Amino acid sequence: MNDQLIIFDTTLRDGEQSPGASMTPEEKIRIAKVLEKMKVDIIEAGFPAASPGDFSAVKDIAESITESTIAGLARAVEGDIDSVAEAIKPARSGRIHTFIATSPVHMKEKLRMEPDQVIEQAVWAVKHACQYTDDVEFSPEDAGRSEPDFLCRIIEAVIKAGATTVNIPDTVGYNVPEQFGALIETLINRVPNADKAVWSVHCHNDLGLAVANSLAAVRAGARQVECTINGLGERAGNASLEEVVMAVRTRRDLFSCDTCLDATQIVPASRLVASVTGFPVQPNKAIVGANAFAHESGIHQDGVIKKRETYEIMRAEDVGWSANRMVLGKHSGRNAFRQRLLDLGHEFKTEESLNKAFSRFKVLADKKHEIFDEDLQALVSDVSSSKTTESLKLVAMEFSSQTGETPRAELTISIAGVEHSAKATGSGPVDAAFKAIDQMVDIECHLQLYSVNAITSGTDAQGEVSVRLEQDGRFVNGHGADTDIVIASAKAYLNGLNRLVDINDRRHPQTDTLI
Repeated sequence: MNDQLIIFDTTLRDGEQSPGASMTPEEKIRIAKVLEKMKVDIIEAGFPAASPGDFSAVKDIAESITESTIAGLARAVEGDIDSVAEAIKPARSGRIHTFIATSPVHMKEKLRMEPDQVIEQAVWAVKHACQYTDDVEFSPEDAGRSEPDFLCRIIEAVIKAGATTVNIPDTVGYNVPEQFGALIETLINRVPNADKAVWSVHCHNDLGLAVANSLAAVRAGARQVECTINGLGERAGNASLEEVVMAVRTRRDLFSCDTCLDATQIVPASRLVASVTGFPVQPNKAIVGANAFAHESGIHQDGVIKKRETYEIMRAEDVGWSANRMVLGKHSGRNAFRQRLLDLGHEFKTEESLNKAFSRFKVLADKKHEIFDEDLQALVSDVSSSKTTESLKLVAMEFSSQTGETPRAELTISIAGVEHSAKATGSGPVDAAFKAIDQMVDIECHLQLYSVNAITSGTDAQGEVSVRLEQDGRFVNGHGADTDIVIASAKAYLNGLNRLVDINDRRHPQTDTLI
């Protein structure tokens, strides 16, 4: 390999901009630790100026992570940059990522600035950031629709001002591979001081081309790709980390670079992000989907038996599909339980939190004969979710559904420590349960999405329920897991309502930036 391809993971920043994908600080740290274990080069931990909660989360990650560079996003304004600088101060290695829009439509309609003013602001922002760190990244937002001549001017200016990484975002997923690769090649060749900075790309998936565009850019000379686990992100998402990494690694005949990632951590990371966000991975998703290495056709099965390479271009074990079974049972001890969760990227801060999770594990082990890693991820997420506010908690539930009879549900929930009960009927037991909760909880919101996924196989599998709630333009995801799908549904609904109660007054990055 001639070069290293730097992986810049923005799951915790751009990934969180998926409607309903907001994460608690503890969940962000869990994901950050898995990314660190994967040997991700740079973790963009958040947008510190968005809210006090975002600031604290970035700072906590900066304190917890030692092997990866921690980056924070800032608009090209003093307050944002100062906020990032303060948040990443504890990090062993920190980066300030600042941006300003450069496309004609953004400059005219959003910024209301002339091109020369934009360049002046960009240069000022980079110089201001350089006061805090020598690792400064600059992004011309909506570069994919910007004029190449103007991009050359502003990039040359910010590199001269001290930017060490220049990121070219296809902010709205408008580009196609041939075009985007040509743009990167043009910029590298035309900018006089191009060799003074690492060239990066940040592609969105609006046309389903984020990975293809990213790879075209790498072929053209880019040496950093900004991506997310499972392709999570704004609108249709970002370039998928797992697809970029494995494409470059598998097609070494085409790429003169490779990443330093431990690819065996890809599947565990994918499962964790899916569990935390409530965004399940589609079965036919490349690399991490349940069917990614499944062979149904007899011809394919015969070929794989005779020679794996006939129908598999990579090994399932290389991306973490091996050792996916939890070899513990109801007789297992706390130390074995703790160690397995450490392997999955979760560390208990206190004995109390370990005991709480272990108690839930024992309850689950009494219900299920086999415990899988996915079950553990869901269990830990459930424990973490209960810490959000716990103002609403399920105490008891009874429901019935009989042929020819209207389904009913009776629930008792704790609201700020006081128990309340209600009965309701509905078109099904889940509908009845939600209506009963609505009778007790005075929170106006709309159910936008309800989905059920089996966490593992078998009739005793846990069901993971995800709900998306909307309140005045704010979206939250709630999730719950149980071997009883109706109970899991009630848990998910209450989890979502808790998140609405607990939500910070957060200036969401997507209102000001789409990069």
